[in-house]
Amino acid sequence: MNDEMSPAERYAASRLRAAEQVTALAGFRELYDFGLDPFQIEACQALEAGKGVLVAAPTGSGKTIVGEFAVHLALREGRKCFYTTPIKALSNQKFTDLVKRYGAERVGLLTGDNSVNGDAPIVVMTTEVLRNMLYAGSQALDGLGYVVMDEVHYLSDRFRGAVWEEVIIHLPQSVTLVSLSATVSNAEEFGDWLDTVRGDTQVIVSEHRPVPLWQHVLAGRRMHDLFEEEQGTGPGTQRAVNPDLVRLARMENQRAFNGRDRRGGKMREADRERERRQQRRIWTPSRVEVIERLDAEGLLPAITFIFSRAGCESAVQQCLYAGLRLNNDENRAKVRAIVEERTKSIPDEDLNVLGYFEWLEGLERGIAAHHAGMLPTFKEVVEELFVKGLVKAVFATETLALGINMPARSVVLEKLVKWNGETHADVTPGEYTQLTGRAGRRGIDVEGHAVVLWQRGFDPAHLAGLAGTRTYPLRSSFKPSYNMAVNLVGQFGRHRSRELLETSFAQFQADRSVVGISRQVQRNEEGLEGYRSSMTCHLGDFDEYMSLRRQLKDREAELSRQGANQRRAAAADALEKLRPGDIIHVPAGKFAGLALVLDPGVPAGRSPAHHNRHDQFHHDGPRPLVLTAERQVKRLAQIDFPVPVEALDRMRIPKSFNPRSPQSRRDLASAMRSKAGTAGIAPQRQRRQRSAAADDTEIARLRTEIRAHPCHGCDDREDHARWAERYQRLQRDTKQLERRIEGRTNTIARTFDRICALLTDLGYLKGDQVTADGRRLARLYGELDLLASECLRDGVWDGLGPADLAACASALVYESRSADDALPPRLPSGNAKQALGEMVRIWGRLDALEEDHRINQAEGVGQREPDLGFAWAAHRWASGHGLDAVLRDADMPAGDFVRWTKQLIDVLGQIADAAPDASPVRRNARKAVDGLLRGVVAYSSVG
Repeated sequence: MNDEMSPAERYAASRLRAAEQVTALAGFRELYDFGLDPFQIEACQALEAGKGVLVAAPTGSGKTIVGEFAVHLALREGRKCFYTTPIKALSNQKFTDLVKRYGAERVGLLTGDNSVNGDAPIVVMTTEVLRNMLYAGSQALDGLGYVVMDEVHYLSDRFRGAVWEEVIIHLPQSVTLVSLSATVSNAEEFGDWLDTVRGDTQVIVSEHRPVPLWQHVLAGRRMHDLFEEEQGTGPGTQRAVNPDLVRLARMENQRAFNGRDRRGGKMREADRERERRQQRRIWTPSRVEVIERLDAEGLLPAITFIFSRAGCESAVQQCLYAGLRLNNDENRAKVRAIVEERTKSIPDEDLNVLGYFEWLEGLERGIAAHHAGMLPTFKEVVEELFVKGLVKAVFATETLALGINMPARSVVLEKLVKWNGETHADVTPGEYTQLTGRAGRRGIDVEGHAVVLWQRGFDPAHLAGLAGTRTYPLRSSFKPSYNMAVNLVGQFGRHRSRELLETSFAQFQADRSVVGISRQVQRNEEGLEGYRSSMTCHLGDFDEYMSLRRQLKDREAELSRQGANQRRAAAADALEKLRPGDIIHVPAGKFAGLALVLDPGVPAGRSPAHHNRHDQFHHDGPRPLVLTAERQVKRLAQIDFPVPVEALDRMRIPKSFNPRSPQSRRDLASAMRSKAGTAGIAPQRQRRQRSAAADDTEIARLRTEIRAHPCHGCDDREDHARWAERYQRLQRDTKQLERRIEGRTNTIARTFDRICALLTDLGYLKGDQVTADGRRLARLYGELDLLASECLRDGVWDGLGPADLAACASALVYESRSADDALPPRLPSGNAKQALGEMVRIWGRLDALEEDHRINQAEGVGQREPDLGFAWAAHRWASGHGLDAVLRDADMPAGDFVRWTKQLIDVLGQIADAAPDASPVRRNARKAVDGLLRGVVAYSSVG
């Protein structure tokens, strides 16, 4: 290559290499035994040039290299770097990685329950910790040069996403921001916002996967490729679905619909044989069969995503019962040694409670579950063994896909539907990309494999859509909170705070969506001007004339509606008077003519008890069941009776009459016709009633004014009128668009104003001043920050001991997984029970106040109802009871218990900080923390 270059080109290249050698990037690259990808180099060069960066790249592509370069730059410049992550597990993992590289003395860790070397130049922390530092004006921010926000796409999370935006907005301008995101379709839009609030920000987007991903469908014994080969794999390439899969899906659908022949309803012998042959080819393989098949194909280690904790545990048990073994004796010994070392601090009695021995048996065989209900220590061990290749099959919930460095050769999805906490919903393209992104280990695997199991009703085109849509949009979930409001007003005053909130990504997106609508409004206004000139009349004000015509039309329509409603009401009243045996004439509809009423279709008595059972009668009016002259038994609707109907005669319906019997229908219809003929019954002609408009004084007045108007005599009157009608339609559309703009503009600021108004009513704010009560609220974070502050102010917790206080504080953090629990939660007795009741009463008062101020919980703003479901477990644990007894009473997995207890410890710490110095609440909150931080809670390093 050098031989082909001219001397000038060789000289320029050597100058470039010499310049690169003195950069920070050159020294950084020497730390790795592999070369950097182009997108990594581009991002690192932008950072070294003093720019902020947004890096959007697929899972497993190595975007954290850019974050590590920010750490390298900070140390080189003698400044600090904060590395933030969305979850504590990821913080712990990143802390371990950085300690290995830079040493324990230079790296710190700050999460809700861990504080290690917090003054170090490199500190790994959860995003909430940094947000709290910014509001508190922490001295730890001094000398801060870089902040890495890993998994920044988390700002779409509707529960926690606002924290990311708060940090981005409030970080000092001197801090360089490194944002690392999964591949999102609106990275440029997000980058534009970062450029607006943070200054010069370079957007680097890479859709290249370093390890190619192959998509498969496992149906029965056969592994089908999802796409046809040789169709290209570049971004935006449309790949054709494997025709074999399409054929299989079509055959299954035909089998479902054509299983019975039309004549006898029984399956023909040829169909049964075809069914048996087809079933031998297609079925949903069992979990054991899937792992055995992957093992035989050399596709382990694999992560199988099952969207259920119980399903993950059940999958491990199925593999154990089937005698599946993926480890040899040497690996079994390694597994046991690692597990015993990592769990040696857990007492034997707790190990029994935690199902340790069953868990160890699965690990020794190379099989494990991974979900949020597991003890954190157990999850850490599974992750470590998986990375070391000692666990080869993991059954996991989707929480594993969130950032934890645990790649596999293959990823298996059992179903493409999951429970989202409210309903069973389809997996989205973004979720599918996140889950399958774990497949393919860089530097180990040549290719990764995503396997979806065949299920009944499987649609290959739907799966191809998920697999082919690589990106998903980043949507802000930012909403102001009470804590945010007092912190902002305390630092900046209300006006400046309002301006800061207007810079949020949420408002940025809302304003951008308004741009297109505003352009449409401008085009409409230009059109209105043209229509106005076309409707101009030389004889007078045509707009005034059209207003009179419009008023006349509206009045006539109103009277017409009133008449129609009256006729419907009269017809319904007439139907309700019908009785079995009445002969009537059906005035309209498909079954118009003579008919005999068999059932009037009105619930007897119309009592409330009948109302629900016969709701359709009330909703649509009475629906009589009749026998027509043509011997048909039909249920009629009110639409068949546009005018009132009366009984023309009556006849007795024999008790032996069977509406299902053609003979019974024929005999009764014949008797009805005879009765009608003998009595000389003829259908009544409806007398045409005088129109209400004929006697309406308002209509008469408008018609007089219209005839007297000068424009009424214009020769081009109707031509002008057509232009005027177009003008009115376009004006109506324009007003609708303007209402949409108004609804999207300043939405965040309006919510902030409502929150400030409520806080002012409660005495937390006084103009631009934060009161003493407000300063207490500023130290309380979480969904129920205002409720906690009100409880402190009202002294609800003053007389409580440590265990009672722990029970009450648990209601501020706990949320049960099932929304509607059948039984009321068990509560501790005495003072704790009274205090919990008072907390619920205070919440009711706040809820009513929020309604008065139009603060809507459905929009993610406001105080949810406190959940008392963890109070008994928290009280028992804080009182010193054993793990076995507490978990048995709580009916809760150990992992959930540890997670909620750690969140409870965090909120108790906030309560202790917010309570007055001499307050018994401060003292007892700290004692409660000491009582809770023991056993499994104390030795679980990951929250």
